[in-house]
Amino acid sequence: MKIIIAPDSFKESMSAMEAAQAIESGFQKVFPEAEYTKVPMADGGEGTVQSIVDATNGKIMTVPVTGPLGQKVEAFYGVTGNGKTAVIEMAAASGLHLIPEEKRNPLYTTTRGTGELISAALEQGVDHVIIGIGGSATNDGGAGMAQALGASLLDSDGKDIGYGGGELSRLSTIDMSHLDSRLSDVSVDMACDVDNPLLGKHGATAVFGPQKGATPDMGLVLEENLTHYAGVLKSDLGKDVANIPGSGAAGGLGAGLLAFLNANLKRGVDVVIESVQLESMMKGASLAVTGEGKLDHQTAYGKTPMGVAKIAKKYGVPVIGIAGMIEMENVQMKASGIDAIFPIVPGPIDVKDAMEHAIDYTERAAENIAEIIKISLNKDF
Repeated sequence: MKIIIAPDSFKESMSAMEAAQAIESGFQKVFPEAEYTKVPMADGGEGTVQSIVDATNGKIMTVPVTGPLGQKVEAFYGVTGNGKTAVIEMAAASGLHLIPEEKRNPLYTTTRGTGELISAALEQGVDHVIIGIGGSATNDGGAGMAQALGASLLDSDGKDIGYGGGELSRLSTIDMSHLDSRLSDVSVDMACDVDNPLLGKHGATAVFGPQKGATPDMGLVLEENLTHYAGVLKSDLGKDVANIPGSGAAGGLGAGLLAFLNANLKRGVDVVIESVQLESMMKGASLAVTGEGKLDHQTAYGKTPMGVAKIAKKYGVPVIGIAGMIEMENVQMKASGIDAIFPIVPGPIDVKDAMEHAIDYTERAAENIAEIIKISLNKDF
């Protein structure tokens, strides 16, 4: 019996690797002779760096960078075990969690730190960069990121514009002559799970601006500034990115990555699946076990369990899903490619208790699932 264990992290309670280890421990009590392959997963958001590093025996690097309000923050990125790929979560440098709620203001927040993370990764000699772009505090269209990598964003007097979405109205020309030359030898994949364009009622400002502190009046300014910015990107770089799905992600960082770094836009879980080589591991498997903190209607829209199930079904492998909380109907479960789902908690319990003892509960649930499988294997129904 070959069992693939490929969960996402369980937010605030278990990393993907911890969840995988707990599932393996439970199954081993029932099937000690089985072959187990642990593949910690993610979908491009929080935990992506850790998951890919764990799955490839890579390493995590820490580096001081410019935070979203110009303050210095200690950020991190990962390098895969073969040293070829750097993995970045933009939120580590430019995330909303780095700013107290009362100080959030997308007129001033910058993605410069994200650019500094990319620059630091280039120092490792990588030829591939993966950037997860969820959880941003910014609405600058990736302008700060571009500035950190050597692009000059100049006003009508030939001077550099400042940081934040509020400065984009001053942009007159873009000079790419000093862009980091190492980028020409690097492919960039942008892990993104939203299809919002840069502009309009479904765009970066309208949809995500309020959670970053934008008032209605700020929103009008930011939308006007991003519209101007998109025009300069088109005229100076020949990149028409305003209406590309995903260009509005992370306050328009998606547009900046497309325009300045020629990034490839991919679904987050697909980027991780490719990076950890899940498909090659799935061949010949008897069972796949996946899961995350909550299985609900969003699972069917590109979350980790659906991505794992998609690969499993390609090779006829049955899939079991586990979660701390289940809000998924059977029809949604089947549509996601999952054959059966199980909660890890033993009954109605306090959320704090569930999180504190998540590893133990997961191991116990996995053991019970394995016992059910053992019964089915030994009993002709």
